[in-house]
Amino acid sequence: MDSTNQNINTCSTQSASIRSWLEAGKTITAGEALKQFSCFRLAARINDLRAEGMQISSRQIAVTNAQGKKVRVAEYELAKKVSA
Repeated sequence: MDSTNQNINTCSTQSASIRSWLEAGKTITAGEALKQFSCFRLAARINDLRAEGMQISSRQIAVTNAQGKKVRVAEYELAKKVSA
């Protein structure tokens, strides 16, 4: 029986995919991460990327949920660089 933890590989792959997505100048929400990368824990992957040194900012945006109600969710993007 294989005792390797498949979650470690999945996290690495999801983090790499999310990194590429953000580096392409796109924003991402948890709903988009689930659709695009089958990632149920976007906040955890964002935390991993921040720990690797990525400067990621977040803001709250309003979206409509499946029941038609407006809810607020986090939207992540690469932090804008401030020129000196």
